[in-house]
Amino acid sequence: MSTAEEGAVRLRIEGPVASVLFDRPQARNAMTWAMYSQLMHICDQLSADASVRVVTFRGAGGEAFVAGTDIEQFTAFGSERPAGDDGVAYEKQIDKCIQKLESLPMPTLAIIEGWTIGGGLAIATTCDFRIATPASRFGVPIAKTLGNCLSVANLARQVAVWGLPRVKRMLLLAEVLNADEALACGFLKDVVDASGIDEAAASLCSRLVALAPVTQQVSREALRRIVAYGLPADEDLIHRCYGSEDFHEGVSAFVGKRSPQWQGR
Repeated sequence: MSTAEEGAVRLRIEGPVASVLFDRPQARNAMTWAMYSQLMHICDQLSADASVRVVTFRGAGGEAFVAGTDIEQFTAFGSERPAGDDGVAYEKQIDKCIQKLESLPMPTLAIIEGWTIGGGLAIATTCDFRIATPASRFGVPIAKTLGNCLSVANLARQVAVWGLPRVKRMLLLAEVLNADEALACGFLKDVVDASGIDEAAASLCSRLVALAPVTQQVSREALRRIVAYGLPADEDLIHRCYGSEDFHEGVSAFVGKRSPQWQGR
């Protein structure tokens, strides 16, 4: 994969506001391994910068926030070790990345235009606030596409924000939810037309910058601890799913642009 195909995660800092851009519009900003690595590096950089008071996250191109992880990368699972081991390592790496994002010492805002799927939903859910355009869509349709699973930590964040019934619909029925439902359940703070989303984001950032930073930092960390407290082990579940024939079939079918044939093993 060339550098252009790998995409990039870009950081811009203007005064107290940092802007993070997921820049791979030709693939709806689907995350590559390189992009996850860049995101972790940016989080480390922001954590060390006391001048930054709020961080925004946005996808390039206007069609997607982040449409998951690039699925073609999963074709290498099982080539050098059991695929279940690759799955456990992958989910641990994603958790590490998301933990860096949720441990940032300042408020975070996801500016969403379009598809917010899989890993993209994990990133958006970790942010403190989310605003979106009316056409935005949210889901984790892995029961329809890949046949893989999420870590317990990822699930805990989704349940905390969406509620258990909606998470079950996204995971077990592979439903993709619209912006109206996301607003009604509190996942979104506002739904704003594309023409006004920049102004809405700037207004919210100004409000956050004007408030007490220590209170914001302590409150964010306390809330993070509540969600993360006492999470059960999940390696056995992840290993089973990524090591299954269904996972290999899901990846193969997606890359081959055909419908998967699930066997339940």
